[in-house]
Amino acid sequence: MSLQRRHLLAVAAALPLAARAHHGWSSFDPDRPIYLEGTVRKVRWQNPHAELELELPADLKLPASLAQRAVPAQASPVDGKALLAKTVLPTRKDRTWEIELAPLTRMQAWQVPEIKPGAVLSVVGFTLREEKGDAVLRAEYLFVDGKAYALRSGPA
Repeated sequence: MSLQRRHLLAVAAALPLAARAHHGWSSFDPDRPIYLEGTVRKVRWQNPHAELELELPADLKLPASLAQRAVPAQASPVDGKALLAKTVLPTRKDRTWEIELAPLTRMQAWQVPEIKPGAVLSVVGFTLREEKGDAVLRAEYLFVDGKAYALRSGPA
């Protein structure tokens, strides 16, 4: 088999995985923010956006102080305090979630350190409408090592 044909087959085999991994933003429910925290199991630090696989603890709880967490002021289109105040836990019981972060250029602008497997973090974002389909969350706020990052905006 020629090298060109093998390359073409490899690309074709990867397409369904890539298509499954990326979800259009309109699929997410912007009226129901979800809180997740856990341990990072896998990381894909690549475009179109970085992704994490997050393993949740069996006893995930919404932090009582979540609404008081500091969030970056430049998250201009989002009222961060109101969003945190109405954040809930997911109703689905999946222990592993795919977290869709921002494009790498935005992650670099925010100076988000590259996240490695084994890291513990929390995230507030949006899941698919009615929590149907894959256990996937589009991150609005990422909390790493006591710092908040607003992933739909850029730093001022």
